Amino acid sequence: MYSGKIREILKKKGIKVGGRIIVEKAGRRYTGLLMPRIELGSRNCIVIKLDNGYNVGIDCRNAKVSKSRTPEPLAVLEEEKFELGRVKPELAKVKFKKNKPRVSIITTGGTITSRVDYKTGGVTALMSPEEMLYNIPELADFVSLRMLNPFSIMSESMTHLHWQKLAKVVASELKKSKGVIVTHGTDTLHFTAAALSFMLPDLGKPVVLVGAQRSTDRGSSDGAFNLICGARIALSNMAAVGICMHGTMGDDYCIFTRGTKVRKMHASRRDAFRPINDLPLAKVWPDGKIEKMQKVPARSNSVAKADTAFEPKVALIKSYPGCSPDIIDYYVGKGYRGLVLEATGLGQLPTYGKVSWISSIKHATEKGVLVCGAAETLYGRLNPNVYSEGRMCREAGVLYLQDMLPETAYVKLGWVLGHVKSVEKAKEMMLTDYAGEITKRTLPRTFLI
Repeated sequence: MYSGKIREILKKKGIKVGGRIIVEKAGRRYTGLLMPRIELGSRNCIVIKLDNGYNVGIDCRNAKVSKSRTPEPLAVLEEEKFELGRVKPELAKVKFKKNKPRVSIITTGGTITSRVDYKTGGVTALMSPEEMLYNIPELADFVSLRMLNPFSIMSESMTHLHWQKLAKVVASELKKSKGVIVTHGTDTLHFTAAALSFMLPDLGKPVVLVGAQRSTDRGSSDGAFNLICGARIALSNMAAVGICMHGTMGDDYCIFTRGTKVRKMHASRRDAFRPINDLPLAKVWPDGKIEKMQKVPARSNSVAKADTAFEPKVALIKSYPGCSPDIIDYYVGKGYRGLVLEATGLGQLPTYGKVSWISSIKHATEKGVLVCGAAETLYGRLNPNVYSEGRMCREAGVLYLQDMLPETAYVKLGWVLGHVKSVEKAKEMMLTDYAGEITKRTLPRTFLI
């Protein structure tokens, strides 16, 4: 609630939250919708949503008004009554034409289906699929969407159980549609992309994961652009699981990147998802233009089946200076069947003194735990034969996974151990390329693309 002084001014002028307002201060005029005060905001600061989609806070206390000791005047242009941040239910009924090719869109939560909670000022996942699509009418021009919402969760809270459920829903929808789009939070989008890559073998159609770095309330929202490009990929001739997100900071094009070779590389940039040790599968423009950047399996009559076996007792452990081997002992003691160790450089882990991991690694392997090594550097591939430390770790039992990403290795390890009990068979499977997770050669042009 705003301060008594501001509320008195608003009441006198007949201004209510949600109505259009002008605030003039220090020779500048601000026009937009009056927002409620956020819980942590100043009671003396009026918040306006400008017409460009951004919010601005204007301190209306006397001491904050430039060269003036009196509050600046407020005036009403017009008043609109609606629930802030939401689409009216009667407007959120998207109509698609039956003669357009059908694509299934599975929403799971995340920023792409979020809006600003004007009580707290934070982003919250409160939008329905229909609300999200209301903001993207262009989709109806070329596609008919079938919408499903098996669960709603921010991606950082996902578990393997969500991956399994999602894989089953995707496999079912692939029988009914030209392709499937999955909207998802970006924080762990690359984990889910890897999981679906392994859990959907014999894929004959596109499976496209799409997210957003900016919520729909923001002027720089990227969700609509990503979703339009994602729908183009879902109708394409590519039979692959991948992530479709902005290729640049601007609205130029999106890149469709293999689900096992992609990672979120920036906290907020719209082009945060980059291919690692790989090229994008394709560039895609919202008008439907697609430029393939490497060979991709073509659409076929192959029917994907959800292969969702997964061993949850696997862990991803990061090596860092001074880290204790106790962490390995902890997981072994808890009955974990597999560990992925993020090794430094070409495959080094602590090997000397009190912080040496060698004894703990040997103990883990003796207990039947599959211990794998993945590159902390992300780019490049491991070669434990170069340094003696790497050789010591390999001899202790670490299975080095070439150029596999740590997150992909973690997901694959759970999937492999969900299928086999034999450690030797699991080792063989971990070194077998199932979904493009291991490349034969690391090409220089795939660095920082």
